[in-house]
Amino acid sequence: MPCLNISKSTTEMKKTVMPEKEACTLDGAVDRHGCPAIRDKTGTWVAGILILVNQGLATLAFFGVGVNLVLFLTRVLGQDNAAAANNVSKWTGTVYIFSLLGAFLSDSYWGRFKTCAIFQAIFVLGLASLSITSYIFLVRPKGCGDEHTPCNAHSSFHIALFYLSVYLVALGNGGYQPNIATFGADQFDEEDAKEGISKIAFFSYFYLALNLGSLFSNTILGYFEDEGMWVLGFWASTASAAMALILFLCGIPRYRHFTPKGNPLSRVSQVVVAAIRKWKVQIMNDSEGLFDDDEKELVGNGARKILHTNGFKFLDKAAVVTSAEMERFDGGDRNPWRLCTVTQVEEVKCIIRLLPIWLCTILYSVVFTQMASLFVEQGAAMRTNISSFHIPPASMSSFDILSVAAFIFIYRRIIDPTFVRLTKTSLTELQRMGIGLVIAVCAMIFAGTVEIFRLKYANKDCRHCDDSSSLSIFWQIPQYVLIGASEVFMYVGQLEFFNSQAPDGLKSFGSALCMTSISFGNYVSSLLVTIVMKISTTDNMPGWIPGNLNRGHLDRFFFLLAALTAADLAVYILCAKWYKYIKFESRDAAAAAASAV
Repeated sequence: MPCLNISKSTTEMKKTVMPEKEACTLDGAVDRHGCPAIRDKTGTWVAGILILVNQGLATLAFFGVGVNLVLFLTRVLGQDNAAAANNVSKWTGTVYIFSLLGAFLSDSYWGRFKTCAIFQAIFVLGLASLSITSYIFLVRPKGCGDEHTPCNAHSSFHIALFYLSVYLVALGNGGYQPNIATFGADQFDEEDAKEGISKIAFFSYFYLALNLGSLFSNTILGYFEDEGMWVLGFWASTASAAMALILFLCGIPRYRHFTPKGNPLSRVSQVVVAAIRKWKVQIMNDSEGLFDDDEKELVGNGARKILHTNGFKFLDKAAVVTSAEMERFDGGDRNPWRLCTVTQVEEVKCIIRLLPIWLCTILYSVVFTQMASLFVEQGAAMRTNISSFHIPPASMSSFDILSVAAFIFIYRRIIDPTFVRLTKTSLTELQRMGIGLVIAVCAMIFAGTVEIFRLKYANKDCRHCDDSSSLSIFWQIPQYVLIGASEVFMYVGQLEFFNSQAPDGLKSFGSALCMTSISFGNYVSSLLVTIVMKISTTDNMPGWIPGNLNRGHLDRFFFLLAALTAADLAVYILCAKWYKYIKFESRDAAAAAASAV
């Protein structure tokens, strides 16, 4: 593999002589040798398409495990419905918790390319381990794990190997996901008008690639796994992940890179410590008297200066230049734990402003995670046959994927152009996320209504309750379609919002916020199921979500989620009105200021 040297100093870059015809990008991107990236030879859709295909293959591999994991836990490992749903929620949550680790390593030390490559290798290793463990220990006797043939009991050692494998998958996929989205966006120069439009479009196509990649998992692989061919499904996922890694490495000559900006935790800590040390210092009403004199450093590492904003005045104290600090600074000595730049202070303000919006997205993720757990269990208890053909309950999420693909096209080609014609402006990311919450409420109401009718036609005395209701599984289609439509507004808007509002040194962290909202959504879902089961279970009632759903009230749980999401929407509207958008100084202005110093 060619050496990826993206740590050349600014002086070395300036000494590099480029032919006049080879225009460089304007956003500070560098090529694999650390030289300024040439626009015609790096990035754009050549690199972007490689990354989109890589994302599709990696998603196929991930959902080859994730989409049917709840059925693997119940049929192969013998867990009950509530325990399996909780374990899937915890595992999925852990996947996205690891996104914070990947984002930290990317933004601080490794850069996005190296981080993506390492975590994808871990991902392949985890899938291979899961395939081998299932073949040798878990799927015994051969062919067990369908809805009719139970598997043998497993030792603690076998169970430990299984969990080690699936959590290696969680580590690899989690550390890779936030960085690949940001790395793809890095291939487009937002300072160029044409590439700037492509960068916005990339996020929609990225989410589309993610969903199309899972389509094969939810249909073909889902069918084989539902029929007990678990090992075949897991090996197919391993092969797909390996192909994704090889394809990703093939794009090395074309990729654009941004140098890591250093440990963000230290920068945030410096602002907090400096502000506390100066808690008695008085500050003016505007930004006069605040230190902001590092334009050369910002331009050198590709970062932009963030303009001062009002609010969180206490943090501004970290940038106040006292007389003692003025003397030190005149001597060329600045202690960053006593004096910070305005840009550094604004980074902290930006993170604080993003947190309320992020918190409001968690409850949406509680709704979203039901597709991988309770929607599947609800579908398994419905009529799943068309003549002699059996429809795997997990494959119904294909309608969610088709909905995502359709609504991405509808939004970009119909809704957005129409809205622009009527209002002369596009829907903001915050408005789109709010629309996503509204649609999610509708999805839960419909799911609850379907459950009422499923119970009406169910056999409550069944022992093995798959296909125990005469209501067709196709009645689930609208709830999957609504979830898909809400994803286009919520998750695509969320990716764009956090990427655009994160400071230049925290871009991967911005994408990780999207992933961690899904993570906490899964944990909250697990906690909510546990609480609901404890409260609703009595001597005479088995609870809302028992092993036999025909004796429970899953409809009430869905209506509870609808009510909680509606309350979350009200809070979100208040947070969105309060939010202040980050303001960057243009790179041309920053470069001019730096050259004048």
